[in-house]
Amino acid sequence: MGGTMDRLVLGPLLRYVDTDSATIWVETARAAEVSVSAGDQVATARTFAAHGHHYAVVEVTGLGEGTRTPYRVSVDGEQVWPEPGTPYPDPVIATLDSDQPLRLAFGSCRVSVPHDEDGNRAFGVDALRAFALDLARGGGEEWPDLVLFLGDQVYADETSDEMKEFIASRRSLDVPPGEELRDFEEYAHLYNLAWSEPANRWLLSTVPSAMIFDDHDIRDDWNTSWTWRREMEDTSWWRLRIVSGLGSYWVYQHLGNLSSAERAQDELWQQIAAHDQEDELDVTEALDALAERADRDPASYRWSHARDFGDQARLVVVDSRAARVLQPEDRSILDPGEMAWFDDQLQGGFDHVLIGTSLPFLLAPGLHFVEAFNEGVCSGAWGRLAARAGERMRQGMDMEHWAAFQQGFRDVAQLTLEVASGGRGRAPQSVVFLSGDVHHSYVASAWPDPDVTDTEIDGRILQATCSPIRNPLPRVMEHLTTWATNRRVGRTVQRLARSAKVPRSPLGWKVDRGPWYDNNLALLDVQPGGGLRIRWVAGDVSGRAPDDPTLREVAVVDVPGSATRRPDGQPASA
Repeated sequence: MGGTMDRLVLGPLLRYVDTDSATIWVETARAAEVSVSAGDQVATARTFAAHGHHYAVVEVTGLGEGTRTPYRVSVDGEQVWPEPGTPYPDPVIATLDSDQPLRLAFGSCRVSVPHDEDGNRAFGVDALRAFALDLARGGGEEWPDLVLFLGDQVYADETSDEMKEFIASRRSLDVPPGEELRDFEEYAHLYNLAWSEPANRWLLSTVPSAMIFDDHDIRDDWNTSWTWRREMEDTSWWRLRIVSGLGSYWVYQHLGNLSSAERAQDELWQQIAAHDQEDELDVTEALDALAERADRDPASYRWSHARDFGDQARLVVVDSRAARVLQPEDRSILDPGEMAWFDDQLQGGFDHVLIGTSLPFLLAPGLHFVEAFNEGVCSGAWGRLAARAGERMRQGMDMEHWAAFQQGFRDVAQLTLEVASGGRGRAPQSVVFLSGDVHHSYVASAWPDPDVTDTEIDGRILQATCSPIRNPLPRVMEHLTTWATNRRVGRTVQRLARSAKVPRSPLGWKVDRGPWYDNNLALLDVQPGGGLRIRWVAGDVSGRAPDDPTLREVAVVDVPGSATRRPDGQPASA
Protein backbone atom coordinates (compact mmCIF):
# COMPACT_ATOMS: atom_id res chain seq x y z
CA MET A 1 0.00 0.00 0.00
CA GLY A 2 3.01 2.28 0.41
CA GLY A 3 3.25 3.28 -3.27
CA THR A 4 -0.44 4.06 -3.48
CA MET A 5 -0.47 6.05 -0.27
CA ASP A 6 2.33 8.22 -1.63
CA ARG A 7 -0.28 9.59 -4.02
CA LEU A 8 -3.78 8.58 -2.84
CA VAL A 9 -4.67 9.41 0.77
CA LEU A 10 -8.37 8.52 0.80
CA GLY A 11 -11.00 7.26 -1.58
CA PRO A 12 -12.01 6.87 -4.24
CA LEU A 13 -15.61 7.38 -3.20
CA LEU A 14 -18.27 6.75 -5.81
CA ARG A 15 -20.85 9.44 -5.16
CA TYR A 16 -23.63 10.80 -7.41
CA VAL A 17 -24.48 8.34 -10.19
CA ASP A 18 -27.34 8.63 -12.69
CA THR A 19 -28.18 6.85 -15.94
CA ASP A 20 -25.06 7.96 -17.84
CA SER A 21 -22.58 9.71 -15.52
CA ALA A 22 -20.79 9.26 -12.22
CA THR A 23 -18.97 11.48 -9.70
CA ILE A 24 -15.80 10.15 -8.06
CA TRP A 25 -14.14 11.90 -5.11
CA VAL A 26 -10.55 11.46 -3.91
CA GLU A 27 -8.06 12.98 -1.50
CA THR A 28 -4.49 12.96 -2.77
CA ALA A 29 -1.16 13.42 -1.00
CA ARG A 30 -0.19 16.50 -3.01
CA ALA A 31 -1.33 18.72 -5.86
CA ALA A 32 -1.99 16.47 -8.83
CA GLU A 33 -4.04 15.63 -11.87
CA VAL A 34 -6.53 12.82 -11.20
CA SER A 35 -7.95 10.73 -14.02
CA VAL A 36 -10.68 8.10 -14.04
CA SER A 37 -10.99 5.62 -16.89
CA ALA A 38 -14.17 3.58 -17.28
CA GLY A 39 -14.41 1.55 -20.47
CA ASP A 40 -13.86 3.96 -23.35
CA GLN A 41 -14.48 7.01 -21.18
CA VAL A 42 -11.67 8.96 -19.52
CA ALA A 43 -12.20 12.03 -17.33
CA THR A 44 -9.65 14.19 -15.54
CA ALA A 45 -9.63 16.92 -12.91
CA ARG A 46 -6.95 18.88 -11.11
CA THR A 47 -6.96 18.93 -7.33
CA PHE A 48 -7.92 21.91 -5.21
CA ALA A 49 -6.47 22.55 -1.76
CA ALA A 50 -7.98 23.27 1.65
CA HIS A 51 -6.00 23.54 4.89
CA GLY A 52 -3.02 21.76 3.36
CA HIS A 53 -5.06 18.85 1.96
CA HIS A 54 -5.71 18.08 -1.69
CA TYR A 55 -8.99 16.93 -3.24
CA ALA A 56 -10.44 16.18 -6.64
CA VAL A 57 -13.96 15.58 -7.91
CA VAL A 58 -13.99 13.79 -11.26
CA GLU A 59 -17.14 13.42 -13.34
CA VAL A 60 -17.24 10.56 -15.84
CA THR A 61 -19.85 11.01 -18.58
CA GLY A 62 -20.96 9.07 -21.62
CA LEU A 63 -21.69 5.84 -19.77
CA GLY A 64 -24.56 3.64 -20.91
CA GLU A 65 -27.77 3.34 -18.93
CA GLY A 66 -27.95 0.23 -16.76
CA THR A 67 -24.31 -0.71 -17.36
CA ARG A 68 -21.62 -1.99 -14.97
CA THR A 69 -18.23 -0.67 -15.99
CA PRO A 70 -14.98 -1.39 -14.12
CA TYR A 71 -12.94 1.76 -13.56
CA ARG A 72 -9.40 2.80 -12.70
CA VAL A 73 -8.10 5.87 -10.88
CA SER A 74 -4.70 7.38 -11.69
CA VAL A 75 -2.84 10.22 -10.02
CA ASP A 76 -0.33 12.00 -12.24
CA GLY A 77 -0.46 9.08 -14.65
CA GLU A 78 0.12 6.31 -12.10
CA GLN A 79 -2.72 3.92 -11.27
CA VAL A 80 -3.63 4.08 -7.59
CA TRP A 81 -6.97 2.23 -7.59
CA PRO A 82 -7.62 -0.63 -7.51
CA GLU A 83 -4.47 -1.40 -5.59
CA PRO A 84 -2.16 -4.18 -6.80
CA GLY A 85 -2.91 -7.50 -5.13
CA THR A 86 -6.22 -6.37 -3.65
CA PRO A 87 -8.45 -9.25 -2.48
CA TYR A 88 -11.56 -7.31 -3.48
CA PRO A 89 -13.32 -7.33 -6.86
CA ASP A 90 -12.68 -4.54 -9.34
CA PRO A 91 -14.61 -1.38 -8.48
CA VAL A 92 -17.40 -0.68 -10.94
CA ILE A 93 -19.64 2.20 -11.89
CA ALA A 94 -23.17 0.81 -12.07
CA THR A 95 -25.38 3.38 -13.77
CA LEU A 96 -29.07 3.56 -13.00
CA ASP A 97 -31.53 1.59 -15.10
CA SER A 98 -34.95 3.24 -15.25
CA ASP A 99 -36.58 -0.12 -15.99
CA GLN A 100 -35.22 -1.81 -12.86
CA PRO A 101 -36.73 -1.53 -9.35
CA LEU A 102 -34.83 0.75 -7.00
CA ARG A 103 -32.75 -0.74 -4.18
CA LEU A 104 -31.51 1.60 -1.49
CA ALA A 105 -29.46 0.87 1.65
CA PHE A 106 -29.57 3.26 4.61
CA GLY A 107 -28.46 3.69 8.19
CA SER A 108 -26.59 5.96 10.59
CA CYS A 109 -24.22 6.14 13.55
CA ARG A 110 -20.97 4.27 12.94
CA VAL A 111 -17.87 4.58 15.11
CA SER A 112 -14.44 3.86 13.66
CA VAL A 113 -12.74 1.40 15.99
CA PRO A 114 -10.81 -1.84 15.28
CA HIS A 115 -12.69 -4.94 14.13
CA ASP A 116 -11.12 -7.20 16.75
CA GLU A 117 -12.52 -8.86 19.87
CA ASP A 118 -12.17 -5.72 21.97
CA GLY A 119 -13.81 -3.53 19.34
CA ASN A 120 -16.69 -5.97 18.86
CA ARG A 121 -17.14 -6.36 22.60
CA ALA A 122 -17.44 -2.61 23.11
CA PHE A 123 -19.30 -1.62 19.94
CA GLY A 124 -20.58 -4.79 18.27
CA VAL A 125 -19.95 -5.90 14.70
CA ASP A 126 -19.87 -3.22 12.00
CA ALA A 127 -23.00 -3.89 9.90
CA LEU A 128 -21.67 -1.85 6.97
CA ARG A 129 -18.45 -3.85 6.84
CA ALA A 130 -20.38 -7.14 7.08
CA PHE A 131 -22.49 -6.02 4.13
CA ALA A 132 -19.36 -5.02 2.19
CA LEU A 133 -17.79 -8.42 2.73
CA ASP A 134 -20.97 -10.17 1.65
CA LEU A 135 -21.02 -8.19 -1.61
CA ALA A 136 -17.32 -8.84 -2.20
CA ARG A 137 -17.75 -12.58 -1.68
CA GLY A 138 -20.90 -12.79 -3.77
CA GLY A 139 -22.73 -13.95 -0.69
CA GLY A 140 -26.25 -13.42 -2.00
CA GLU A 141 -27.08 -9.77 -1.30
CA GLU A 142 -28.03 -7.78 -4.37
CA TRP A 143 -26.11 -4.62 -5.25
CA PRO A 144 -27.86 -1.44 -4.03
CA ASP A 145 -28.29 1.55 -6.34
CA LEU A 146 -27.39 3.86 -3.46
CA VAL A 147 -26.36 3.77 0.18
CA LEU A 148 -27.77 6.69 2.16
CA PHE A 149 -25.82 7.65 5.30
CA LEU A 150 -28.12 9.52 7.67
CA GLY A 151 -25.63 11.17 9.98
CA ASP A 152 -22.90 10.48 12.51
CA GLN A 153 -20.47 8.99 10.02
CA VAL A 154 -17.81 10.63 12.18
CA TYR A 155 -17.87 11.40 15.90
CA ALA A 156 -16.19 14.72 16.59
CA ASP A 157 -17.00 14.65 20.30
CA GLU A 158 -16.68 10.97 21.27
CA THR A 159 -13.26 10.09 19.91
CA SER A 160 -11.61 6.68 19.60
CA ASP A 161 -8.23 5.76 21.10
CA GLU A 162 -6.60 6.23 17.67
CA MET A 163 -8.12 9.66 17.30
CA LYS A 164 -7.08 10.66 20.82
CA GLU A 165 -3.50 9.63 20.01
CA PHE A 166 -3.50 11.85 16.95
CA ILE A 167 -4.92 14.80 18.89
CA ALA A 168 -2.37 14.31 21.67
CA SER A 169 0.46 14.38 19.10
CA ARG A 170 -0.61 17.93 18.17
CA ARG A 171 -1.78 19.59 21.40
CA SER A 172 -2.49 19.08 25.08
CA LEU A 173 -5.62 17.11 25.93
CA ASP A 174 -5.86 19.19 29.11
CA VAL A 175 -6.78 22.32 27.15
CA PRO A 176 -10.34 22.65 25.80
CA PRO A 177 -11.77 21.03 23.77
CA GLY A 178 -9.61 18.23 25.17
CA GLU A 179 -10.27 14.89 23.50
CA GLU A 180 -12.82 16.41 21.13
CA LEU A 181 -11.92 17.71 17.68
CA ARG A 182 -10.66 21.24 17.32
CA ASP A 183 -9.80 22.04 13.71
CA PHE A 184 -9.86 20.96 10.05
CA GLU A 185 -6.67 18.89 10.35
CA GLU A 186 -8.27 16.76 13.05
CA TYR A 187 -11.44 16.37 10.99
CA ALA A 188 -9.35 15.23 8.01
CA HIS A 189 -7.73 12.56 10.18
CA LEU A 190 -11.12 11.48 11.54
CA TYR A 191 -12.53 11.00 8.03
CA ASN A 192 -9.44 8.97 7.18
CA LEU A 193 -10.11 6.67 10.12
CA ALA A 194 -13.78 6.36 9.14
CA TRP A 195 -13.25 5.56 5.46
CA SER A 196 -9.90 3.78 5.15
CA GLU A 197 -10.69 0.30 6.55
CA PRO A 198 -10.18 -1.93 3.46
CA ALA A 199 -13.62 -3.56 3.17
CA ASN A 200 -15.54 -0.35 3.81
CA ARG A 201 -13.17 1.57 1.55
CA TRP A 202 -13.83 -0.89 -1.27
CA LEU A 203 -17.60 -0.63 -0.70
CA LEU A 204 -17.50 3.17 -0.85
CA SER A 205 -15.52 2.97 -4.08
CA THR A 206 -18.10 0.80 -5.84
CA VAL A 207 -21.54 1.63 -4.37
CA PRO A 208 -22.87 5.18 -4.91
CA SER A 209 -23.49 7.11 -1.71
CA ALA A 210 -25.45 10.11 -0.46
CA MET A 211 -25.00 11.69 2.97
CA ILE A 212 -26.33 14.18 5.51
CA PHE A 213 -24.89 15.20 8.86
CA ASP A 214 -26.28 14.80 12.35
CA ASP A 215 -25.17 16.18 15.70
CA HIS A 216 -22.03 14.11 16.37
CA ASP A 217 -20.54 15.23 13.07
CA ILE A 218 -20.24 18.52 14.98
CA ARG A 219 -21.14 17.92 18.65
CA ASP A 220 -23.79 16.10 20.68
CA ASP A 221 -27.07 18.06 20.78
CA TRP A 222 -25.87 20.44 18.05
CA ASN A 223 -28.41 23.29 17.86
CA THR A 224 -30.70 21.91 20.54
CA SER A 225 -31.80 25.34 21.75
CA TRP A 226 -30.91 29.02 21.96
CA THR A 227 -29.44 28.41 25.42
CA TRP A 228 -27.25 25.57 24.12
CA ARG A 229 -25.95 27.74 21.30
CA ARG A 230 -25.09 30.65 23.57
CA GLU A 231 -23.22 28.28 25.89
CA MET A 232 -21.16 26.99 22.97
CA GLU A 233 -20.42 30.47 21.64
CA ASP A 234 -19.10 31.48 25.07
CA THR A 235 -16.34 28.85 24.85
CA SER A 236 -12.87 29.55 23.49
CA TRP A 237 -12.98 26.74 20.93
CA TRP A 238 -16.47 26.59 19.41
CA ARG A 239 -15.95 28.97 16.50
CA LEU A 240 -13.01 26.95 15.16
CA ARG A 241 -14.92 23.69 15.70
CA ILE A 242 -18.04 24.73 13.82
CA VAL A 243 -16.13 26.33 10.95
CA SER A 244 -13.91 23.25 10.64
CA GLY A 245 -16.81 20.84 10.97
CA LEU A 246 -18.97 22.48 8.31
CA GLY A 247 -16.02 23.19 6.03
CA SER A 248 -14.79 19.60 6.15
CA TYR A 249 -18.38 18.37 5.66
CA TRP A 250 -18.59 20.46 2.45
CA VAL A 251 -15.44 18.82 1.14
CA TYR A 252 -15.81 15.24 2.36
CA GLN A 253 -19.58 14.72 2.23
CA HIS A 254 -21.63 17.50 0.64
CA LEU A 255 -19.92 17.91 -2.75
CA GLY A 256 -20.64 14.33 -3.73
CA ASN A 257 -24.34 14.65 -2.93
CA LEU A 258 -24.80 17.01 -5.85
CA SER A 259 -25.35 16.37 -9.52
CA SER A 260 -23.05 18.13 -11.97
CA ALA A 261 -25.73 20.77 -12.61
CA GLU A 262 -26.23 21.36 -8.88
CA ARG A 263 -22.49 21.68 -8.25
CA ALA A 264 -22.34 24.23 -11.04
CA GLN A 265 -24.73 26.43 -9.03
CA ASP A 266 -22.49 26.37 -5.94
CA GLU A 267 -20.49 29.61 -5.67
CA LEU A 268 -17.42 28.01 -4.13
CA TRP A 269 -17.43 25.20 -6.68
CA GLN A 270 -17.70 27.81 -9.44
CA GLN A 271 -14.35 29.21 -8.27
CA ILE A 272 -12.80 25.74 -8.40
CA ALA A 273 -14.25 24.94 -11.82
CA ALA A 274 -13.21 28.29 -13.28
CA HIS A 275 -9.58 28.00 -12.15
CA ASP A 276 -7.56 27.40 -15.33
CA GLN A 277 -4.05 28.01 -14.03
CA GLU A 278 -1.36 25.35 -13.68
CA ASP A 279 -1.01 26.02 -9.97
CA GLU A 280 -3.49 24.45 -7.56
CA LEU A 281 -6.32 26.64 -6.28
CA ASP A 282 -6.32 26.97 -2.49
CA VAL A 283 -9.88 27.53 -1.23
CA THR A 284 -9.06 27.59 2.50
CA GLU A 285 -10.19 31.16 3.12
CA ALA A 286 -13.29 30.86 0.93
CA LEU A 287 -14.23 27.53 2.51
CA ASP A 288 -13.91 28.91 6.04
CA ALA A 289 -15.96 31.94 5.05
CA LEU A 290 -18.70 29.73 3.60
CA ALA A 291 -18.78 27.61 6.75
CA GLU A 292 -18.87 30.57 9.13
CA ARG A 293 -21.58 32.28 7.09
CA ALA A 294 -23.64 29.08 6.95
CA ASP A 295 -23.47 28.78 10.73
CA ARG A 296 -24.30 32.42 11.45
CA ASP A 297 -26.99 32.64 8.78
CA PRO A 298 -28.36 29.18 7.92
CA ALA A 299 -30.47 30.68 5.13
CA SER A 300 -27.25 31.52 3.26
CA TYR A 301 -26.49 27.92 2.34
CA ARG A 302 -28.54 24.78 1.76
CA TRP A 303 -27.19 21.38 2.80
CA SER A 304 -30.40 19.52 1.86
CA HIS A 305 -30.58 17.79 -1.49
CA ALA A 306 -33.07 15.80 -3.58
CA ARG A 307 -33.11 13.52 -6.60
CA ASP A 308 -35.53 11.45 -8.64
CA PHE A 309 -35.30 7.82 -9.71
CA GLY A 310 -37.58 8.05 -12.72
CA ASP A 311 -41.23 7.75 -11.70
CA GLN A 312 -40.36 5.13 -9.09
CA ALA A 313 -39.25 7.43 -6.31
CA ARG A 314 -38.25 10.90 -5.27
CA LEU A 315 -35.65 11.04 -2.51
CA VAL A 316 -35.60 14.26 -0.46
CA VAL A 317 -32.74 14.47 2.07
CA VAL A 318 -33.40 17.31 4.49
CA ASP A 319 -31.05 19.11 6.88
CA SER A 320 -32.70 18.95 10.30
CA ARG A 321 -29.64 20.31 12.19
CA ALA A 322 -28.03 23.40 10.68
CA ALA A 323 -31.23 25.00 9.35
CA ARG A 324 -32.92 25.39 12.73
CA VAL A 325 -34.46 28.55 14.11
CA LEU A 326 -33.64 28.60 17.82
CA GLN A 327 -35.10 31.84 19.19
CA PRO A 328 -37.45 30.76 22.01
CA GLU A 329 -40.37 32.73 20.62
CA ASP A 330 -39.90 31.37 17.08
CA ARG A 331 -38.46 27.84 17.25
CA SER A 332 -38.53 25.71 14.12
CA ILE A 333 -36.48 22.74 12.99
CA LEU A 334 -36.42 24.26 9.48
CA ASP A 335 -36.02 27.96 8.79
CA PRO A 336 -38.52 29.61 6.38
CA GLY A 337 -36.29 29.19 3.33
CA GLU A 338 -35.60 25.54 4.09
CA MET A 339 -39.28 24.87 4.74
CA ALA A 340 -40.18 26.52 1.43
CA TRP A 341 -37.61 24.36 -0.38
CA PHE A 342 -38.91 21.23 1.36
CA ASP A 343 -42.49 22.23 0.51
CA ASP A 344 -41.49 22.53 -3.15
CA GLN A 345 -39.81 19.09 -3.16
CA LEU A 346 -42.77 17.21 -1.65
CA GLN A 347 -44.75 16.44 -4.78
CA GLY A 348 -46.84 13.56 -6.05
CA GLY A 349 -46.40 11.82 -9.37
CA PHE A 350 -44.00 9.20 -7.97
CA ASP A 351 -44.73 5.67 -6.81
CA HIS A 352 -42.87 6.41 -3.59
CA VAL A 353 -41.72 9.59 -1.85
CA LEU A 354 -38.71 8.91 0.38
CA ILE A 355 -37.68 11.55 2.93
CA GLY A 356 -34.23 11.18 4.40
CA THR A 357 -33.88 12.95 7.74
CA SER A 358 -31.24 12.03 10.29
CA LEU A 359 -33.73 12.50 13.12
CA PRO A 360 -36.83 10.27 13.04
CA PHE A 361 -39.89 12.29 12.14
CA LEU A 362 -42.10 9.81 14.00
CA LEU A 363 -40.60 8.67 17.29
CA ALA A 364 -42.37 6.13 19.44
CA PRO A 365 -45.37 8.13 20.80
CA GLY A 366 -44.09 7.88 24.37
CA LEU A 367 -40.80 9.52 23.37
CA HIS A 368 -42.45 12.01 21.04
CA PHE A 369 -44.85 13.44 23.57
CA VAL A 370 -42.19 13.63 26.30
CA GLU A 371 -40.18 15.89 23.98
CA ALA A 372 -43.26 17.88 22.96
CA PHE A 373 -44.17 18.33 26.63
CA ASN A 374 -40.63 19.46 27.38
CA GLU A 375 -40.72 22.09 24.62
CA GLY A 376 -43.99 23.42 26.01
CA VAL A 377 -42.52 23.64 29.51
CA CYS A 378 -39.33 25.32 28.21
CA SER A 379 -41.55 27.84 26.43
CA GLY A 380 -43.16 28.85 29.73
CA ALA A 381 -46.35 26.79 29.84
CA TRP A 382 -45.64 25.91 33.49
CA GLY A 383 -43.84 29.13 34.50
CA ARG A 384 -40.26 30.40 34.62
CA LEU A 385 -38.86 28.00 37.22
CA ALA A 386 -40.22 25.02 35.33
CA ALA A 387 -38.83 26.47 32.10
CA ARG A 388 -35.29 26.57 33.52
CA ALA A 389 -35.63 23.00 34.77
CA GLY A 390 -37.03 22.00 31.41
CA GLU A 391 -33.98 23.43 29.60
CA ARG A 392 -31.65 21.38 31.81
CA MET A 393 -33.73 18.31 31.04
CA ARG A 394 -33.80 19.13 27.32
CA GLN A 395 -30.02 19.18 27.08
CA GLY A 396 -29.40 16.37 29.54
CA MET A 397 -31.80 13.93 27.85
CA ASP A 398 -31.25 14.90 24.19
CA MET A 399 -34.78 16.21 23.66
CA GLU A 400 -34.12 17.83 20.31
CA HIS A 401 -35.84 15.74 17.64
CA TRP A 402 -38.69 16.82 15.37
CA ALA A 403 -41.01 16.30 18.34
CA ALA A 404 -39.19 19.09 20.22
CA PHE A 405 -39.96 21.54 17.41
CA GLN A 406 -43.71 21.21 17.31
CA GLN A 407 -44.45 23.95 14.80
CA GLY A 408 -42.14 22.40 12.22
CA PHE A 409 -43.46 18.94 13.03
CA ARG A 410 -47.06 19.96 12.39
CA ASP A 411 -46.12 21.84 9.20
CA VAL A 412 -44.36 18.78 7.76
CA ALA A 413 -47.19 16.49 8.89
CA GLN A 414 -49.62 18.65 6.91
CA LEU A 415 -47.36 18.62 3.83
CA THR A 416 -47.11 14.83 4.11
CA LEU A 417 -50.89 14.46 4.18
CA GLU A 418 -51.23 16.70 1.13
CA VAL A 419 -48.84 14.45 -0.81
CA ALA A 420 -50.38 11.21 0.44
CA SER A 421 -53.92 12.35 -0.37
CA GLY A 422 -53.14 13.30 -3.96
CA GLY A 423 -53.30 17.04 -3.32
CA ARG A 424 -49.92 17.54 -5.02
CA GLY A 425 -50.27 15.29 -8.02
CA ARG A 426 -50.80 11.55 -8.32
CA ALA A 427 -50.75 10.12 -4.80
CA PRO A 428 -47.74 7.89 -4.11
CA GLN A 429 -48.19 4.36 -2.86
CA SER A 430 -46.06 5.35 0.13
CA VAL A 431 -44.43 8.30 1.83
CA VAL A 432 -41.54 6.91 3.88
CA PHE A 433 -39.35 8.80 6.33
CA LEU A 434 -35.88 7.21 6.43
CA SER A 435 -33.98 8.05 9.61
CA GLY A 436 -31.29 7.09 12.10
CA ASP A 437 -29.86 8.81 15.22
CA VAL A 438 -31.75 7.02 18.02
CA HIS A 439 -29.63 3.83 18.24
CA HIS A 440 -32.56 1.52 17.72
CA SER A 441 -34.51 0.48 14.63
CA TYR A 442 -38.25 0.24 14.07
CA VAL A 443 -41.15 0.85 11.70
CA ALA A 444 -44.09 3.13 12.52
CA SER A 445 -47.19 3.75 10.43
CA ALA A 446 -49.25 6.94 10.42
CA TRP A 447 -52.74 8.05 9.39
CA PRO A 448 -54.81 11.26 9.33
CA ASP A 449 -56.19 12.03 12.78
CA PRO A 450 -59.98 12.31 12.20
CA ASP A 451 -60.30 14.65 15.20
CA VAL A 452 -58.02 17.17 13.48
CA THR A 453 -58.47 16.71 9.74
CA ASP A 454 -60.92 15.18 7.29
CA THR A 455 -58.11 14.28 4.86
CA GLU A 456 -58.27 10.78 3.38
CA ILE A 457 -55.25 8.94 2.00
CA ASP A 458 -54.94 5.86 -0.18
CA GLY A 459 -51.23 5.12 0.23
CA ARG A 460 -49.07 4.51 3.27
CA ILE A 461 -47.19 6.91 5.54
CA LEU A 462 -44.30 5.17 7.27
CA GLN A 463 -41.30 5.86 9.45
CA ALA A 464 -38.42 3.42 8.83
CA THR A 465 -35.49 3.90 11.20
CA CYS A 466 -32.10 2.18 11.04
CA SER A 467 -29.62 3.02 13.77
CA PRO A 468 -26.88 2.25 14.63
CA ILE A 469 -24.58 0.81 11.99
CA ARG A 470 -22.01 0.42 14.76
CA ASN A 471 -22.57 2.10 18.12
CA PRO A 472 -25.15 0.22 20.24
CA LEU A 473 -27.46 1.74 22.81
CA PRO A 474 -26.53 1.13 26.48
CA ARG A 475 -28.64 -1.65 27.98
CA VAL A 476 -30.41 0.64 30.44
CA MET A 477 -31.55 2.82 27.53
CA GLU A 478 -32.87 -0.25 25.72
CA HIS A 479 -35.28 -0.86 28.59
CA LEU A 480 -36.41 2.79 28.59
CA THR A 481 -36.95 2.77 24.83
CA THR A 482 -38.93 -0.46 24.92
CA TRP A 483 -41.10 1.02 27.69
CA ALA A 484 -41.70 4.21 25.68
CA THR A 485 -42.86 2.15 22.69
CA ASN A 486 -45.82 0.83 24.68
CA ARG A 487 -49.06 2.33 23.33
CA ARG A 488 -50.55 2.84 26.79
CA VAL A 489 -47.47 4.82 27.82
CA GLY A 490 -47.83 6.91 24.66
CA ARG A 491 -51.45 7.80 25.46
CA THR A 492 -50.55 8.76 29.04
CA VAL A 493 -47.68 11.01 28.00
CA GLN A 494 -49.84 12.56 25.27
CA ARG A 495 -52.28 13.73 27.94
CA LEU A 496 -49.36 15.21 29.87
CA ALA A 497 -48.27 17.10 26.73
CA ARG A 498 -51.73 18.66 26.48
CA SER A 499 -51.15 20.21 29.91
CA ALA A 500 -48.17 22.04 28.42
CA LYS A 501 -50.36 23.46 25.63
CA VAL A 502 -49.06 21.13 22.91
CA PRO A 503 -51.55 21.29 20.00
CA ARG A 504 -52.79 18.13 18.33
CA SER A 505 -51.05 16.94 15.20
CA PRO A 506 -52.97 16.11 12.00
CA LEU A 507 -51.24 12.72 12.15
CA GLY A 508 -51.77 9.77 14.43
CA TRP A 509 -49.21 6.94 14.44
CA LYS A 510 -47.95 3.84 16.20
CA VAL A 511 -44.90 1.60 16.14
CA ASP A 512 -45.73 -1.53 14.12
CA ARG A 513 -42.44 -3.41 14.34
CA GLY A 514 -39.44 -3.16 16.63
CA PRO A 515 -37.57 -1.77 18.35
CA TRP A 516 -34.45 -3.77 17.41
CA TYR A 517 -31.16 -2.91 19.07
CA ASP A 518 -28.71 -4.69 16.77
CA ASN A 519 -26.05 -2.90 14.76
CA ASN A 520 -27.98 -2.79 11.47
CA LEU A 521 -27.97 -1.72 7.87
CA ALA A 522 -31.41 -1.40 6.26
CA LEU A 523 -32.22 -2.35 2.66
CA LEU A 524 -35.28 -0.89 0.93
CA ASP A 525 -36.46 -2.58 -2.27
CA VAL A 526 -39.21 -1.32 -4.56
CA GLN A 527 -41.23 -4.41 -5.48
CA PRO A 528 -42.46 -5.15 -9.03
CA GLY A 529 -46.08 -4.73 -7.89
CA GLY A 530 -45.42 -1.28 -6.46
CA GLY A 531 -44.98 -2.23 -2.82
CA LEU A 532 -41.84 -2.07 -0.68
CA ARG A 533 -39.78 -4.60 1.19
CA ILE A 534 -37.51 -3.26 3.94
CA ARG A 535 -34.97 -5.57 5.58
CA TRP A 536 -32.57 -5.01 8.45
CA VAL A 537 -29.32 -7.01 8.37
CA ALA A 538 -26.53 -7.31 10.92
CA GLY A 539 -23.04 -8.76 11.07
CA ASP A 540 -22.52 -12.05 12.90
CA VAL A 541 -19.18 -13.52 14.01
CA SER A 542 -20.55 -16.52 15.91
CA GLY A 543 -17.99 -19.30 15.54
CA ARG A 544 -15.84 -17.10 13.31
CA ALA A 545 -12.87 -14.76 13.60
CA PRO A 546 -13.91 -11.37 15.00
CA ASP A 547 -13.01 -9.62 11.74
CA ASP A 548 -14.76 -12.14 9.46
CA PRO A 549 -18.50 -11.58 9.86
CA THR A 550 -21.36 -13.05 7.88
CA LEU A 551 -24.74 -11.37 7.44
CA ARG A 552 -27.85 -12.34 9.34
CA GLU A 553 -31.34 -11.02 8.84
CA VAL A 554 -32.82 -9.14 11.79
CA ALA A 555 -36.26 -8.24 10.44
CA VAL A 556 -38.33 -7.91 7.27
CA VAL A 557 -41.30 -5.62 6.70
CA ASP A 558 -43.36 -5.91 3.53
CA VAL A 559 -45.45 -2.91 2.53
CA PRO A 560 -47.98 -3.98 -0.12
CA GLY A 561 -48.81 -1.79 -3.08
CA SER A 562 -52.28 -0.25 -3.29
CA ALA A 563 -53.69 -3.18 -5.23
CA THR A 564 -52.50 -5.69 -2.63
CA ARG A 565 -52.92 -3.76 0.61
CA ARG A 566 -54.54 -5.59 3.49
CA PRO A 567 -58.10 -4.51 4.31
CA ASP A 568 -56.99 -2.77 7.52
CA GLY A 569 -54.36 -0.77 5.64
CA GLN A 570 -51.47 -2.12 7.69
CA PRO A 571 -48.19 -3.39 6.22
CA ALA A 572 -47.79 -7.15 5.98
CA SER A 573 -44.79 -8.20 8.08
CA ALA A 574 -42.68 -11.31 8.03
